[in-house]
Amino acid sequence: MEYDYEAVDRHGESIEGSLEAESEAAVVRELSRDGHTVVAVRPHRPPFGLRFARPLRDAEVVIALQELATLLGSGVALGDAVQAQSGGSHHPAVAEAFAAVAKDLLRGESFLKAMRGCGLPLPEYVYQLLEAGELSGRLPQALGEAVAQLKDDQRVAADLRSALVYPAVLVVSGIAAVLLIFVFVVPKFAHLLAAADRELPLLATVVLGAGVWFNDNVVLALLAAAAIALALAALWRSRGLRARLLGVVARLPVLGQWLAETDTAKWASVMGAMLAARVELMDALTLAGRGVRVAGRRAMLGRAVAEVRQGSALSAALEKQRALTPTGYNLIRVGEQSGDLAPMMRALAGLYEENSARRMKRVLALVEPLAILLIGAAVGLIMAGIIQAITSANELAI
Repeated sequence: MEYDYEAVDRHGESIEGSLEAESEAAVVRELSRDGHTVVAVRPHRPPFGLRFARPLRDAEVVIALQELATLLGSGVALGDAVQAQSGGSHHPAVAEAFAAVAKDLLRGESFLKAMRGCGLPLPEYVYQLLEAGELSGRLPQALGEAVAQLKDDQRVAADLRSALVYPAVLVVSGIAAVLLIFVFVVPKFAHLLAAADRELPLLATVVLGAGVWFNDNVVLALLAAAAIALALAALWRSRGLRARLLGVVARLPVLGQWLAETDTAKWASVMGAMLAARVELMDALTLAGRGVRVAGRRAMLGRAVAEVRQGSALSAALEKQRALTPTGYNLIRVGEQSGDLAPMMRALAGLYEENSARRMKRVLALVEPLAILLIGAAVGLIMAGIIQAITSANELAI
């Protein structure tokens, strides 16, 4: 069987190639005899042709990182642990990512820079925790904290997806009902638009005209819908647009409070993890502040950090900026007085996570009736337009 390999020769130069061998271990032995340090070995894949691979799931990334944290916590050297993960029974994308990390480590890159360039879909706070772990020399603990936070994010996302199933079904069913009305019902009354001797009511004209246009231009309508969807997806990839959208959402009554509580919970959780990893307070505040999504809240926390840098207590600086609740100020104040701020930050994160979960349920409780109202309004307008057309035609006949 043919295997592709990546290795480093005696002079520190990276080399790539392929070998015929019985197994990956045989490739490693063959290259080691020539004085090469093997970085990655994988079965050869043809450069052309269709290859169907299942998509990478977030849970697979978390499992791989958890295994890496376990290896590091057991005393395995970083390079050996990463090398072991690159040859593990993971998703091909995970194995390739760890192979790239191992290659960068052999080149002398830091673990943080190697992880940033490996292509794994990781949120920004993971890199913040890895940076904190490298700064403090407690990388296994920091990686474990990152895995715990990733699991919490997955749990929240799973709860959100399950809660949105019913509203999504309502929306899809409503759109399907509207399309069916336009395709099968409205054309039955389209002749009223052409046969009327006088102008029909505006609503009747719009509904019948839209139905006639849709049936005459089905392909064009579908292409336009696909183009709009692609344009929205492309715009959503823009960080600037997402930041502006989050800023708008942050000013809304219910959604804004939910977003603020979610951001604060993550900020406090990252702070607790960094302080537990023996990161200096100012470094922890700077790194944790980068993960705050809402620009206004990030600026608020930045002003609090500036006051702490000038000598203010963290609890007093946050209270001056009105960044937390009174309970949050008290928790941080107790942590400062006891000299053990990390557990207080974790407790604060737990409080905000509970508040965020309750707020999420309130938001989702509003989504279902809102979806029903919008669908009912759309169907009602269409039927009202058809009834107006029929009524006007009967008046003309009389």
